[in-house]
Amino acid sequence: MGRSRRRAIPKEPFEARIVDLSHDGRGVTAHGEKVVFVHGALPGELVNARITDRKRRFDEGEVIEVIEPSPDRIDPRCPHFGQCGGCSLQHLAPAEQIASKQRTLVQNLERIGKVTPEEIWEPLTGPEWHYRRKARLSVRYVHKKERVLVGFRERYGRFVADMQECHVLDQRVSSRLVNLSELIHSMDARQTIPQIEVSCGDDVCALVFRHMEPLSDADVQKLQKFASGSGLAVLLQPSGPASIHCLEPSSVELGYELPEFGIRMVFGPSDFIQVNAAMNQKMIHRALELLAPGKDDRVLDLFCGLGNFTLPIATRAGEVVGIEGDAELVRKAGDNAKSNGVNNAVFHVADLGEDPGSAPWLKHHYDKILVDPPRSGAEFILPHIAASGAGRVVYVSCHPASLARDAGSLVHQFGFRLLGAGVMDMFPHTGHVESIALFERKV
Repeated sequence: MGRSRRRAIPKEPFEARIVDLSHDGRGVTAHGEKVVFVHGALPGELVNARITDRKRRFDEGEVIEVIEPSPDRIDPRCPHFGQCGGCSLQHLAPAEQIASKQRTLVQNLERIGKVTPEEIWEPLTGPEWHYRRKARLSVRYVHKKERVLVGFRERYGRFVADMQECHVLDQRVSSRLVNLSELIHSMDARQTIPQIEVSCGDDVCALVFRHMEPLSDADVQKLQKFASGSGLAVLLQPSGPASIHCLEPSSVELGYELPEFGIRMVFGPSDFIQVNAAMNQKMIHRALELLAPGKDDRVLDLFCGLGNFTLPIATRAGEVVGIEGDAELVRKAGDNAKSNGVNNAVFHVADLGEDPGSAPWLKHHYDKILVDPPRSGAEFILPHIAASGAGRVVYVSCHPASLARDAGSLVHQFGFRLLGAGVMDMFPHTGHVESIALFERKV
């Protein structure tokens, strides 16, 4: 028997009351026997909507008309909102955005981890606009329009949004989207440049042009002229990340200051850094406030990257050990320590996405631990955290579900208390939920 034909998408709109907000900023309702996630709808609203896609366990839809709007609904600032997939919550008042994220965090902890924080902290918030210092912009030559589109992908991800402005990108770049479109359209390589990576430091903003074929001399000259006129550094990437090199100027150093700790962090254009500079400073301050490292403490910093937390911790602790899976980042973390005169931080390479086994750095006693894992969480390192002797663990999370899972393990398996947790608005106007939690060993 052949496979059953996919159920047709109904054309008729339906009326629905929105009961919740999903983790990615869509309204949640029910239609028939299935849950429907509705783009553009907010909790409490009565809307007319239509189905846009059918899945086995749920449907997806979008708003046609808002019949009864939420009191928290506002007019989106960006004219491309709804088409561009870069933001999903500009129609929701910022205070309610962060309150919704706080509810998501608490619900995940209770539902997945079966834990309730002893204290819920006030959210950390920062600038709402022009905060993105890292981004990957898609580039596409559209023959029918005789134009090059430069921007984020559309909401459904297949095409590049037709953008003339962006209110969340670093202003040094957001004001030049049209210029970039016109520049690439004028180039011979207009059809073979798929991406521009944006990477902004405090002083310099770099654009990395990915190109699939060698650039003509004329194209190189156009890029050099654009760099000189805009003040933006232009780098080229003909293949993988290791191929990135400066075009104009001939060299560039990207960096950001952490003035509270007298630290300057240097990073490469493709290195991971926290997207929101102001929120990064607030996050580090909060993390060290919770960790409370002292001069006699040995601290373990897991998933340390370039040393974003490690070096500030080193200014307060006796010794810090940073662990990271990317050998190049570990090298750069060591360089950052050296350039800042930090001599009590050491770094090791280890893949924390799997059990590190009997690595030498695990044999030490640690007083306190900071863990900042990727979306997958820190599942494999939790038994070692428990065995380390550390009395206090600060967990920085970019995904509430994995934090909730790991919190459940720390509390129910490994003898910790969840003293507190709260969200950090690292990505305003999006559904991303960043949070921080404090665990203390039961006595």
